[in-house]
Amino acid sequence: MDRALDRIAHPWGGRTPYARHESWPVRVDMHLADGIEVREVQKWVQAASLLHSDGDAMDIAVKDDHIVGVRGRAGDRVNHGRLEPKDLFGWQANASADRLTRPLVRRGGRLVEADWETAMSAIVDRSTELLQQRGPGAIGFYTSGQLFLEEYYTLAVLARAGIGTNHLDGNTRLCTATAGEALKQSFGCDGQPGTYDDIDHADVIALFGHNIAETQPVQWMRILDRLEGGSPPRLLCVDPRPTPVARMSIIHLAPRSGTNVALLNALLYEIIRTESIDSAFIAAHTVGFEELVENVKGCTPAWASSICDVPAARISQAAELLGTADRLLSTVLQGVYQSHQATAAAVQVNNLHLIRGMLGRPGAGVLQMNGQPTAQNTRECGANGDLPGFRNWENEEHVADLARVWNVEPQTIPHYAPPTPAMEMFRFAEQGSIRMLWISGTNPAVSLPELSRIRSILAQERLFVVVQDLFLTETAQLADVVLPAATWGEKTGIFTNADRTVHLSDKAVDPPGAARPDLDIFLDYAARMGFRDKEGNQLIHWSDPETAFEAWKQCSAGRPCDYTGLTYDRLRGVTGIQWPCNDQAPDGTARLYSDGITWAHPERCESYGKDLVTGAADSVVEYRSLNPDGKAIIRAAEYLPPHEPPSDDYPFQLTTGRTLYHFHTRTKTGRVPQLNAAAPDTWVEISQGDAAELGLDEGDLVEVATPRGAIRGRLRVTGIRPGLLFVPFHYGYWDTPSGYRPEDGTPGRAANETTITDWDPASKQPLFKTAAAKLNLIERSGGRAAPAPTTTASASIQVGRVPDTVGGPSAHAAQEVDLDDEEQEANR
Repeated sequence: MDRALDRIAHPWGGRTPYARHESWPVRVDMHLADGIEVREVQKWVQAASLLHSDGDAMDIAVKDDHIVGVRGRAGDRVNHGRLEPKDLFGWQANASADRLTRPLVRRGGRLVEADWETAMSAIVDRSTELLQQRGPGAIGFYTSGQLFLEEYYTLAVLARAGIGTNHLDGNTRLCTATAGEALKQSFGCDGQPGTYDDIDHADVIALFGHNIAETQPVQWMRILDRLEGGSPPRLLCVDPRPTPVARMSIIHLAPRSGTNVALLNALLYEIIRTESIDSAFIAAHTVGFEELVENVKGCTPAWASSICDVPAARISQAAELLGTADRLLSTVLQGVYQSHQATAAAVQVNNLHLIRGMLGRPGAGVLQMNGQPTAQNTRECGANGDLPGFRNWENEEHVADLARVWNVEPQTIPHYAPPTPAMEMFRFAEQGSIRMLWISGTNPAVSLPELSRIRSILAQERLFVVVQDLFLTETAQLADVVLPAATWGEKTGIFTNADRTVHLSDKAVDPPGAARPDLDIFLDYAARMGFRDKEGNQLIHWSDPETAFEAWKQCSAGRPCDYTGLTYDRLRGVTGIQWPCNDQAPDGTARLYSDGITWAHPERCESYGKDLVTGAADSVVEYRSLNPDGKAIIRAAEYLPPHEPPSDDYPFQLTTGRTLYHFHTRTKTGRVPQLNAAAPDTWVEISQGDAAELGLDEGDLVEVATPRGAIRGRLRVTGIRPGLLFVPFHYGYWDTPSGYRPEDGTPGRAANETTITDWDPASKQPLFKTAAAKLNLIERSGGRAAPAPTTTASASIQVGRVPDTVGGPSAHAAQEVDLDDEEQEANR
């Protein structure tokens, strides 16, 4: 039976309860374009989700060479057929009338249409000129978490061994650089220890700064189904906002922004004090426990309460919950990664699991989550600043091994200094040492902090900017050359999600006009530049996605992220497969560290570690002394106050974040009618007490200002913690008259007009959640409500005064479909 449900009003769909240790039941979600029946679909093409990091497997419905809908894949391990609203409706953005279809080049101060020969010749000419006059350090590449594995790997090879530049990073620096860094700090290497299947087995699930209901909605569906089944898990939520997770948790801690380390140190203190630790695991598999004990000695719940503004009794209750769990699963995301002391806080979550021995067993694991669909591939392939295959840039043997794979001399690969993170790349461009910046699949003119500064950098006459994207984004409008790219559904390639599940996304339709896959663009550039290996052969010898994947497999062989057991044919099967997948693990690997810590030995580790407070790198000598046997490292960190506390002039803290219905800077979701109608414009969240004190009400137009800039939006009164303002970061200017910036002399609506240029010392991830701000009334609401959803953390506490978020008839076309085995096989 088909069950039509408004999936905007009910984003998580219907429930399929199941008990602990049981398998999650199948529920197949589907949405087809208006007027299209299932029998009219001419083919179903497998893919995975593009608009979050969950890796939901789906089939794309095609009719007359057009995408007409999607359906969840019932047999896939990640989603068991379920899709979230961005999956169900987001595919419509592919057919937007304003897609880029031809290259653009700047002539006389204006972007004008050109052919590919003209556009690529301009890029190659500037590249060649800069290499001759200034060297490889004059060229930088800033990429995405939304391309395919094959594209990142090709980019890494051409940047590192072709150009020879150290300036390559992804916008993953903004969302999950801390995830990778925290795993390296604790386990010596990147790689997610846990798996989504741990949700089926955990009796306690702790979510630290992770609004999973809006960032990975399908896994929230999984948790909701467990909550309605037998032996439901108990939830702990650490978040300053009243998220859907918070509402379902038995303990909700809402700490003051920037105090995560203080809170976590108090939790560790209590767990140690009550002897709720696994002494045998600590002795066998870790180093550093004594330092942790000494560091948290005075971190009592009362001490943390005075810093975090959370009742000491609640901190003690949370520690008891964590300390008595039979199987503990913890998840971490932007509330930690984008806040003060990001890596230090994320590492303390790892420490909770290390001192409790909660690793490598069903239900016992940690998920340092990602924020983008292929952020894991960015990190694996070395397009995020590290070397491909999780190799250590300071280990000469690792560099030599990579040089062997690429058939180049080791000195060809820049490793004289740490790879350049994104914020430093933009600083180098500001200072003039970087003179060409190639930006692919990301929109820094909306997503980076302190936007007035970013716009001024991109607009410099001396900086040659290439933008490779689907639309004329705010960033593209500042470019010298704009390349029209193909996207999901229009090209073939590999997606790897946050729990290491590898999916193949096949091409379903042709891209519009002259748009090209990112892989084809990079291959064209490499061929035109004439990059060669040490024997004079083509450096990049592959020509299509599958041969690129085979080349990547050679690079991954014997590394933590070993893909050698995978092929395109295998990945066209029923389900995605988790790496490492090789001769030793032919069916993939559900959990890392089931048999001890495997990649922390000084000869094998990806990193020798850093000081969590200063970011100073540890030397190989220091690392060998600390960890000669390659165990997990328990790294302690003292709490330090945020760099920009509230003041008399700026009395509020300001935090930014996501809403369920949009992704990043809305270049796709803002063009989808159902999604955009659910959250059409920006808003500002405030607590009821703060609103009353200032004489403000729901829907009032307000201005939020910081020392960097100001924005305006309508007010939403919620249960957010007092003293804190929240603004969604998705909204830019592409759908406003100005196009790429605020109107002259007026405040904007992009949250990053206000955020601070500051970053975590270890992960180099920008801090979007610790600015000081002030709030002023601009005009009364006149009966208008804020354009914020009511189904999410943005729900108003003024029930009855704010209309509910609904999707209308078009959203009712989303169905939960019962397919028998024969139908599933026939439609696969």
